[in-house]
Amino acid sequence: MLVKDELLDKVVARVREQMPEDQAPRVEEFARQYYGWVDAADLEDRSPIDAYGAALSHWSFAGRREPGDWKIRVYNPHFEEHGWQSTHTVIEMVNDDMPFLVDSARMEINRQGYAIHMILHPVMNVRRDAEGRLLEILPPDTDEEDAISESVIHVEVDRQTEPEVLEDLKQSIQKTLDDVKAAVEDWPEMRGRVEDIVSVLEENPPDFEPDDLAETRAFLEWVDADNFTFLGYREYDLSTPNGEEVLCTVQGSGLGILRETDSGPVSRSFAELPPGVRKLARTPKLLNLTKANSRATVHRPSYLDYIGIKKFDESGEVTGERRFLGLYTFSAYIASVFDIPLVRRKVRYVLERSGFPEGSHNEKDLVEILETYPRDELFQISKEELFEIAMGIVHLQERHRVRFFVRRDTYGRFFSCLVFVPRDRYNTVIRERMQDILLRAFEGANVEYNVRLSESVLARVHFIIYTKPGETPEYDEEEIEGRIVETTRSWTDSLYDAMIEQCGEEQGIELFRKYRDAFSPGYRAGFLPRTAVSDVQRMETLKSDDDLGMSLYHPIEESQDFLGFKLFRLGDQVSLSEILPLLEDMGVEVVDERPHEVKPAGSPPVWIYDFGLVHEAGGELQTGEVKEIFQDAFVRAWRGAVENDGFNRLVLRARLTWREISILRAYCKYLRQTGSTFSQDYMEDALVSNQHIARLIVDLFEARLDPSRQNRAEAESERLKEEIEEALEAVVSLDEDRILRSFLDITLATLRTNYYQSTPDGDP
Repeated sequence: MLVKDELLDKVVARVREQMPEDQAPRVEEFARQYYGWVDAADLEDRSPIDAYGAALSHWSFAGRREPGDWKIRVYNPHFEEHGWQSTHTVIEMVNDDMPFLVDSARMEINRQGYAIHMILHPVMNVRRDAEGRLLEILPPDTDEEDAISESVIHVEVDRQTEPEVLEDLKQSIQKTLDDVKAAVEDWPEMRGRVEDIVSVLEENPPDFEPDDLAETRAFLEWVDADNFTFLGYREYDLSTPNGEEVLCTVQGSGLGILRETDSGPVSRSFAELPPGVRKLARTPKLLNLTKANSRATVHRPSYLDYIGIKKFDESGEVTGERRFLGLYTFSAYIASVFDIPLVRRKVRYVLERSGFPEGSHNEKDLVEILETYPRDELFQISKEELFEIAMGIVHLQERHRVRFFVRRDTYGRFFSCLVFVPRDRYNTVIRERMQDILLRAFEGANVEYNVRLSESVLARVHFIIYTKPGETPEYDEEEIEGRIVETTRSWTDSLYDAMIEQCGEEQGIELFRKYRDAFSPGYRAGFLPRTAVSDVQRMETLKSDDDLGMSLYHPIEESQDFLGFKLFRLGDQVSLSEILPLLEDMGVEVVDERPHEVKPAGSPPVWIYDFGLVHEAGGELQTGEVKEIFQDAFVRAWRGAVENDGFNRLVLRARLTWREISILRAYCKYLRQTGSTFSQDYMEDALVSNQHIARLIVDLFEARLDPSRQNRAEAESERLKEEIEEALEAVVSLDEDRILRSFLDITLATLRTNYYQSTPDGDP
């Protein structure tokens, strides 16, 4: 507050310095009232010069105004031209004070898509001369008879520089203020129309049940008792030229926003309805409560509430309609449903039809549902529809489940949808997904929504899906609910189902409780719940820090040369410097790595390392063929049981196991000891480049030396030898040919081996 006071003192001081003595007191009073109610935070970055300039600019703009005139200007202040400057576009207004000015102007600015950075809206009592010149700023509490109450509005919005854009903004605000003025000026006359209708229903009522007439009169009187903001009124006559129902405007009947200035001879909204729906106008129903197909331009940006009272001739035929447009007031939304005429009859019908004993738990639940039911819906819905939906809500019984209820507007212009979802699942993303489902299902053109979060375990979202005029799509309520159920299911919900499906109910529930909150958001975003169950099963096998779980897989979204490889480690993290060389020596390039810490309840954390690999095997690699041999070779290399060298590339290249590779590695080392001029790296490359021959050499070794195959060893060995020699003919490199022939020769020269012996534990 001190900042604001200091700023205002500086503004006043500048007024006294710069303004003529005869004007300074008036400008000072204007400035004090101008900034009197503004939030101090809005003035923190405002310099005294700019604050002075803004106030003086508005003072000058307000200097002359005829009674009833609206003064609006939209501009970008520059210091040289206006004596102050702003980074925003400024809107200044001076008008006769009346209800809804600020709300409506702000609403229109927001509708145009402009962000409002600052708004001042003091109401000042002023004195003007006969020509509208501003003579004096009076104190706020003045009671002088010639005082004029004026609304002074200053708004700063996103800066716009195009003159056409500034003019369009001005005109749109002007149109909105014209609507405000029309509604406010005609308010008394619109209320008079209500009183006239009530009198007609009393003195010359149409042929309806006395109770229905009395309830209709009571509703109109309730509406007139400050429960409805009247914005427009017009009367229509119903006729059937060329066999089609038409609502013709009664000239001179328009009030408020429905004044005759731009109205046509017929009701456009009625004309847009399908022929079958237009015939409903002849239905002998006294009162029609619904929503109009346009938004209010006054007060708040909701779709207009529509109250239609039908006119009847002496024979009881419908001859037209008296139509009120407006908005139900706050009091209408907080009143008990038992105190609102028409609504109370529907409520009593539902309670009586439910059969719940008075004072019972079910009856109390039903009353709560009706009291909190979307109030706009209670005005429009039939008692039968209300019963079906309300009982459906009762049967939810606070269970964690999704339910969907829908009501089609009588005139087919919108669908009213109630969606109940578990509160702990509800968020903006879920709401937007549900909204998209409903827009597609009903071919919606626009949507409104309202969310109710209470002590209930369920959140309630009320969607109004507005359809294109004349279009009423068919729909399957169960199908829509199923799609909503699917989109509102959380990752955790799906994990529970997957656990039960893959592990059985008893073990699945036990594992779910342990891992329900164990996975990080990053993991959940990257993996399906079914994958998580498989990962859980691997993590459950880890008993010590030395254990290593693995999973080689191919993501279906990726190309054929891409592999995924997960490592599971209990306790401490693994150093990437230990893992990457092992993978690279197995013939894969690590292109990405994502660590995920999993924190199961009551157990040490488990680290999952998800590697993205690109293999060099070439062609289509069937993961199932190499999964076990790859994982077996990796874990043995990790533990030092197998050498970490380029021979391990033959796992993917030649589909060789770590033991089969050990044959070639042993021959390589033997050749080196016997004086081969080729290095081990060179021999590795030769075998990897000719993986088919490497595979055949191993097959030859096994055919000659496997004790279980001795009865056919000679024939198989000869066949394999010939196949290898034939393959060698296609080897281009002379060095590779010499290396491969050396491996062939040494294999043929091998007489005995301990390769097929095992340890006392059965290990090779």
